[in-house]
Amino acid sequence: MDQPEDFQSGAEFRAATARELLQRALENLSQEHLKRFRHKLRDAPQDGRSIPWGRLQGADALNLVEELIQFYGPEPALDVTRKTLKRADIRDVAEQLKEDRLKRLGPSSSSLLSVSEYKKKYREHVLQQHAKVKERNARSVKINKRFTKLLIAREGAASVDGALGPADERETQRARRSDTHTFNRLFGRDGEGQRPLTVLLQGPAGIGKTMAAKKILYDWAAGKLYHGQVDFAFFLPCRELLERPGTCSLAGLILDQCPGRSAPVRLLLARAERLLFILDGADELPPPAPADAAPCTDPFEEAEGARVLSGLMGKTLLPGARLLVTARATAPGRLQSRLCSPQCAEVCGFSDKDKKKYFHKFFREEWLAEQAYRSVKENETLFALCFVPFVCWIVCTVLRQQLDLGQDLSRTSKTTTSVYLFFVASFLSSAPAADGPQVQGELRKLCRLAREGLLGHRAQFAEKDLERLQLRGSKIQRLFLSKKELPGVLETEVTYQFMDQSFQEFFAALSYLLDDKGDRAPADSVGALLRGNAELHGHLALTTRFLFGLLNTERMRDVERHFGCVVSERVKQDVLRWVQDQGHQRAAPEGTQETEAPEGREELEEDEDELNYVLELLYCLYETQEGAFVSQALRGLPELALERVCLSRMDVVVLSYCIRCCPEGQALRLVSCGLAPAHEKKKKKNLMKRLHGSLGGSSSRATMKKTQASPLRSLFEAMTDQHCGLSSLTLCRCKLSDSVCRDLSEALRAAPALTELGLLQNGLSEAGLRVLSEGLAWPQCRVRKLRVQQPTLQEALHYLIGALSQSSALTSLDLSDCQLPEPVVTYLCRVLQQSGCRLQTLSLTSVKLSAQSLQELREVKKAKPGLVITHPLLESHPPPTGFNCVL
Repeated sequence: MDQPEDFQSGAEFRAATARELLQRALENLSQEHLKRFRHKLRDAPQDGRSIPWGRLQGADALNLVEELIQFYGPEPALDVTRKTLKRADIRDVAEQLKEDRLKRLGPSSSSLLSVSEYKKKYREHVLQQHAKVKERNARSVKINKRFTKLLIAREGAASVDGALGPADERETQRARRSDTHTFNRLFGRDGEGQRPLTVLLQGPAGIGKTMAAKKILYDWAAGKLYHGQVDFAFFLPCRELLERPGTCSLAGLILDQCPGRSAPVRLLLARAERLLFILDGADELPPPAPADAAPCTDPFEEAEGARVLSGLMGKTLLPGARLLVTARATAPGRLQSRLCSPQCAEVCGFSDKDKKKYFHKFFREEWLAEQAYRSVKENETLFALCFVPFVCWIVCTVLRQQLDLGQDLSRTSKTTTSVYLFFVASFLSSAPAADGPQVQGELRKLCRLAREGLLGHRAQFAEKDLERLQLRGSKIQRLFLSKKELPGVLETEVTYQFMDQSFQEFFAALSYLLDDKGDRAPADSVGALLRGNAELHGHLALTTRFLFGLLNTERMRDVERHFGCVVSERVKQDVLRWVQDQGHQRAAPEGTQETEAPEGREELEEDEDELNYVLELLYCLYETQEGAFVSQALRGLPELALERVCLSRMDVVVLSYCIRCCPEGQALRLVSCGLAPAHEKKKKKNLMKRLHGSLGGSSSRATMKKTQASPLRSLFEAMTDQHCGLSSLTLCRCKLSDSVCRDLSEALRAAPALTELGLLQNGLSEAGLRVLSEGLAWPQCRVRKLRVQQPTLQEALHYLIGALSQSSALTSLDLSDCQLPEPVVTYLCRVLQQSGCRLQTLSLTSVKLSAQSLQELREVKKAKPGLVITHPLLESHPPPTGFNCVL
């Protein structure tokens, strides 16, 4: 906290005066009175705590003064001393101390409340300050009315170990609604009975993390959360603190949130285990500083905001305090490495039912809400995007305008970018024609302001920034910028920020496409943005997504029409070239077949960020919604590898789209990937329907015939598109459920380019392997190379072996690490000698074979000399290539 010198000197003067008064009072005591004072001080707890007797016994007057000041703070120590003197019946000294204090330090206004007295006062202050929040139209509403319950999944709900099985297999890991029970569970005990001290609440932009954090603070003040565990909770907006000029201390930040700055700060900090700090937007923190700027360890140390926040996050500052950290789900490895044993939770947004509730809350009129809701639900992808509350708000706002004009949302596209652009275009369309050129010019200036702030890590702008761009008082300012007044030292400080951070990122991306009559950014600005965002994470990630989305040919025409400018095609070519360069930079060295598992925490974090990079890049490509562009871009990324990623429903949509557009020769590897659980629980049938089904009625048979789609059906359907060039698919440690196997089997029958398939350690069931074998045996299946590693299935391999005689394409089979009993090998040898079997290479590396099985294989080699069989005890041959997996 940047304090005036006179304030600091005043505080130092009061502390020195208090010390002087304490020394004078205690030094005048006789040895008998001093002994009596020590005993009474031991029995006089303050807020349930007292100085340990071991530090009091035998202490002289000077030592007692030090103990009092260290334990209570200078001025509170005066109150404790005076009360203890009275209890020890040393009333004359007590009265003299009271008079001296009044003369030197003034009346009782300087006396701080005790913690127990201050708790109630502070809670009432929080309830008053946070009872209302501002809507995006600047209207204040009660937080209980504004807050819409979201789905929150604790760590494990998206566990990759759960893999791709149906959601009901992970019932205990389902996402829960963000009510007080769920909020209380965030700091609940884990399986070992330990309570986490740090909770990381993650989610995409606009999902409602900040609102959830504020609701937690409000519910705590109302006595609904962490009862008996947390005495004080403080809300620290990271971005504001990072932009704050000068230095601050944690103690000063606490005082800033307290009424009248009368908080007993030292007493609060002395019981750190009773404190909760809510750090909102921690992903804004810059990378860790060098060793000479280590995180803070002293709550009274004046330092830059980043050092104070880093000290809290790393537990070098108040290690016993609880932390609730909110952050966007970008580069989780890097953020989690700065936290101490965090319990992670994900804000999953609206369920389908919540979306409908939100529409009804927004439109209020029943018929209007239903009409709007139906129009969006018909657009399946747009409806899916509405799981983000802010996107839902934008869609509703546009819908209201369109419905008022008797129009619909038929032109609304399938991406977040198009939704934001449609919102801005709707505003431009509603402006009078005469104001069009002026509004267009103001929007271009707003884009420049957004870009300057983003690249400079600024979210707040001064009035002089708006005046420089002639935006102050404009219509654009009133629509997209919110005004904030902060009490300053001499006068009120006025700042402006975008109505939502994501709007600043959208306009920043848009600025790279606008030709602002000479004011346009340098020609290499797009390259500079992408190079500075090489890993596609951090505060530039969403801006990069928006930039890709704006490169769609139709979107570029919309920008030209609505903003009255010419968009250069060169921007699109620069971005395409950059994507292709990324693929070349990440290509494995020649001869590399497998990636070693990283050792050590730092290497693991870097590996996780690299894996997230691939998914983030796919999101960028999805935003373009332009198949030709995606196909060209992926030519520089011949293999897409997603490892240890829990794929949400939106992730699968994005992956499916990119695979549908991928060029010929594309490879896809999913290693240890899982799926987030389904949002909605199925309604239970009533008793009569369940009884009817159990009796085997016709409805029961119909239900059996109706199969449930697997979570990956859209991906497998994309593989069957005639424009899909996916030639290699590897699924490793993904626990393929029977429904996934069934949908994959259907895809094998029609995938036009798939020639290589790897199924490694996937926990296949016998039924799953059987249905996959049926797909491989289908005449239209083009798979030539197949690799299977499934040690648990032995007899079930009969199904797979049986497909060899029926497949017209399969020429290479790798059964390494499988267990092949003698009967299975006998059956395999019989099939291999059939005329319909076209197999050319068979790898049995690491397979334990009996002498009889080896002899049978040798006889097959004699009968079919063109068949290459690889096994250590047979003639050695190089193993088949084309399958890479991290094992």
